Amino acid sequence: MHNIFIIGFILLANIAAAQQKIDFENYNPPSTLVVTQHLLTRAKFPFIDVHNHQYQMPTMDLNKLTAEMDKLNMRVMVNLSGGSGNQLKESAKNAAQNKPGRFIVFANVDFKNVGEPGWGEKAAKQLLEDVRNGANGLKIFKTLGFSVKDINGNRVPVDDARLDALWEKAAELKIPVLIHTADPKSFWDPLDSTNERWLELIINPNRKRGADNPVPFETLIEEQHKLFKKHRNTTFIAAHFGWYANDLNKLSSMLDELPNVVVEFGAVIAELGRQPKMAKAFFTKYQDRILFGKDSWVPAEYPTYFRVLETADEYFPYHKKYHAYWAMYGMGLPDNILKKLYYKNALRIIPNIDKTGWPE
Repeated sequence: MHNIFIIGFILLANIAAAQQKIDFENYNPPSTLVVTQHLLTRAKFPFIDVHNHQYQMPTMDLNKLTAEMDKLNMRVMVNLSGGSGNQLKESAKNAAQNKPGRFIVFANVDFKNVGEPGWGEKAAKQLLEDVRNGANGLKIFKTLGFSVKDINGNRVPVDDARLDALWEKAAELKIPVLIHTADPKSFWDPLDSTNERWLELIINPNRKRGADNPVPFETLIEEQHKLFKKHRNTTFIAAHFGWYANDLNKLSSMLDELPNVVVEFGAVIAELGRQPKMAKAFFTKYQDRILFGKDSWVPAEYPTYFRVLETADEYFPYHKKYHAYWAMYGMGLPDNILKKLYYKNALRIIPNIDKTGWPE
């Protein structure tokens, strides 16, 4: 009896030890569900990624990058981190000379000294110079609204009137403005058991925000929408589905009201993959106003995007558990819509992409 007690105690101790080693982040058992799978490694059609970042483009060797792009069937990459002035010029020059037709460069804005007399006109003049030097669009980072301050130390709202000349110049030059405002609303919500991005915020605590850091989510989004309404002649690309991929009815209302706005789904494919029926209806209705975007350059993550867009697969994992612990489902979009998402819409909206050689 004594030996049986000892053996039982050892078994319980081993089970307890094993349980202690498994936490939520590491508990990721393979599904026993047997369903049809289509493990894609490249897009069905050549595509344009409108949301990428290559900060070293002025000097980088583009051969390795384009070889990786070819494996994915990515024909054109839009580098949103082109900078301005000489940096922009060198980025565009490197791309044009060494890999013509494969890269499009967007300019960025230096928001230093907002509030000085003539700041807007000066910024507009710099944008004109950047476009002459090869920029085909303007990228606005989320620092506008978050951390950009004027000469008096005050936060510069996204729709600040002192920036109007910049948006008007973009309209005049017929270039789109891809703008990232705010972050997912969950980053502002309490960090407790009701926050579905709890794991992400625990792993990346710098992403957590309070209502006064610097303002609530709703304030930033309202400022962005006011900007869209004020400058209806400017084409805006709302990055990350405007952070409403989890509320497509809300996004639909915005698009209906603002015909000058289109969206791209960089970093939000997980939201679309968990609502395939509603997402497919949304993509069908707004098929002319959605662009393919990924955000970070991690080639191994693109297949998730292809699978959600192209297949009708069920219950497959996202590539980052901390970002999306739920299962994904494919929308199974038809070829005519896929072609618009992959390249036709971008060819229409972004100037100077080579239009030859694309499928009909």
